[in-house]
Amino acid sequence: MLWEYTSYHWAGCYLDGWLKRAMRSRLEPVKKVARSIRAHQALILNWFAAKKEFSAGIVEGLNYKIKLTLRKAYGYRSLEVAEIALYHALGRLPEPILTHEFC
Repeated sequence: MLWEYTSYHWAGCYLDGWLKRAMRSRLEPVKKVARSIRAHQALILNWFAAKKEFSAGIVEGLNYKIKLTLRKAYGYRSLEVAEIALYHALGRLPEPILTHEFC
């Protein structure tokens, strides 16, 4: 199984072999899945490059918080303001440089 590999290289070799076998198949639905996986192969292998340190839950939670913050920031006229809203919501990120200081 792909997820049992610990090395980025060997996981890539396994995935390449599986994709070749799937594309030789005469089943069009299998070929369709193989084409989709091939299009996202680099993103799938990123999980191995990160050495399995991040779970999908962490990423999904961050994506949800970003979407929620941008939804709250709807109507702002520039991307800079949305970026500042993200800095405040996500916390512990560097604050943007202000053009002036408040007393």
